[in-house]
Amino acid sequence: MILTPAGIESLRSQLIVSCQAYPGEPMRDPRTTAQLAASAVIGGAAAVRVQGLADIQHTRAAVEVPVIGLWKDGHDGVFITPTLRHALAVANAGAHIVAIDGTRRPRPDGLSLAETVAGIRAGSQALVMADCGSLEDAAAAVDAGADLVGTTLAGYTGVRSKTHGPDLELLEQIAAAGLGRPLIAEGRVHTPGQARQALDAGAFAVVVGTAITHPATITGWFTAALHS
Repeated sequence: MILTPAGIESLRSQLIVSCQAYPGEPMRDPRTTAQLAASAVIGGAAAVRVQGLADIQHTRAAVEVPVIGLWKDGHDGVFITPTLRHALAVANAGAHIVAIDGTRRPRPDGLSLAETVAGIRAGSQALVMADCGSLEDAAAAVDAGADLVGTTLAGYTGVRSKTHGPDLELLEQIAAAGLGRPLIAEGRVHTPGQARQALDAGAFAVVVGTAITHPATITGWFTAALHS
């Protein structure tokens, strides 16, 4: 399945579930990721977001919805699909949409964001999602040719303060700017009510990860509440 820009319309007002596990965790296994993704689709997820080449490959075989793929390399600075090499590997692994760092920070390979997007276009049929941290990032990502922009990095780049829940103010700012690209709310969406707020703030679709697919964190929330 090749996802065209027109095909993105099927994601409008829908839930995208991020299926990821951190290094060293029991669930850090491509087969487990694929099972989580398949379970999320049964629950109504219109797309899934997956990290790692093997995880993308297994998930593609397990679901029939669009797969947003990324490759985290490192922990600081630009580490979400940080280079063109990473992006093309994600596309070749089967991702319909390649999620890349969409901020204005220098990239490890020295390419600009526009050059990276152009390289993805030339080397694959995947669409590009720019993970942004500010309105200025989102505007620059659209100028660079990104097909979608997300608020994934809001609160993590030093430009904006980290909000307790989703950065609704940033969503409203980007929506009001009329950038002409689907706006994906991502980051700290922990409840159904917050997901609804994100849509009301102008999001095209909403990504939820930790609150659905990370049992260690969810368990910690309950444990903390009982011990407070």
